[in-house]
Amino acid sequence: MFGSVELSFSEILNTFFDQEANKTASQIIFNIRLPRVLLAIAVGGGLSIAGAVFQAILRNPLAEPYILGVSSGGTFGAVLSFLLGLSFLGTQIFSFAGALAVIFLVFLLGKRFGELEPNVLLLTGVMVGAFFAAAILLMMSLLEDNLRTAVFWLIGNLSLAKSGSVYYVLPITLVVSFLLAINSQKYNVLALGADSAKQLGINTNFVRNGTYILTSLMIGSIVSVSGIIGFVGLLVPHVCRMIFGVDNRLVVPASFFVGAAYLTIADTLARTIISPAELPVGAVTAIIGAPLFIYLLRKRFNLFV
Repeated sequence: MFGSVELSFSEILNTFFDQEANKTASQIIFNIRLPRVLLAIAVGGGLSIAGAVFQAILRNPLAEPYILGVSSGGTFGAVLSFLLGLSFLGTQIFSFAGALAVIFLVFLLGKRFGELEPNVLLLTGVMVGAFFAAAILLMMSLLEDNLRTAVFWLIGNLSLAKSGSVYYVLPITLVVSFLLAINSQKYNVLALGADSAKQLGINTNFVRNGTYILTSLMIGSIVSVSGIIGFVGLLVPHVCRMIFGVDNRLVVPASFFVGAAYLTIADTLARTIISPAELPVGAVTAIIGAPLFIYLLRKRFNLFV
């Protein structure tokens, strides 16, 4: 309904049933807004469920998709494509390739005695991410015409994605999210510690490795169309834990739906606050998310008293 051209609910219903009745409304809905909403659902849900899973398997409340360096790798690929003057398709390919390179680099460096070590994985991700962030700034200093696009990519913006992007990002996100949700009981067992999980029959090496690779591949596909959108994967899982408790059988699937709703609302605000221009959605999620996360920390953990 909302955007630079406002549509009533009745117009939307009529357009769904008869696309020829109002061709302008039909183009707005099916070519612009519906793909954008579906993309926001895929990106928001994917980032949130990834954050919930990473926090569970790494047993760290600050773990989230971007702290493991995947986003920096994807953004490095995207900025490199801007420097080379490639099309948006080339940007997506380079971004996904950069994310893929970081996934396997962090995965190899984060292993200890043949298993993923949570603290080593986190520190490796932070260091690899910092290295690629420095490389990104270096390349941005060489950009001229595409500098604004690169900045929007760093902040996070759904408007850069083509409408066709949803046709592969959404299926990947739904499939990976479903696989993560049906394994959520194993994340409860992992929370007891690796030794206890092994005694209870969980193959900790397989669960951690498989979860990390699957989730990171999903994040790579998301970053390739949206850039860096912060405070979704970090904030939403904590909100879900406050509402539903610490049981990952509830938190993991709930994170997908809450994250999808959160980013859809944030993207609607980004499109309408200064309409017909729009803000980067990453800026909106950060402005809303940072104070809210501080509030949650104070309310739940009482850290600032």
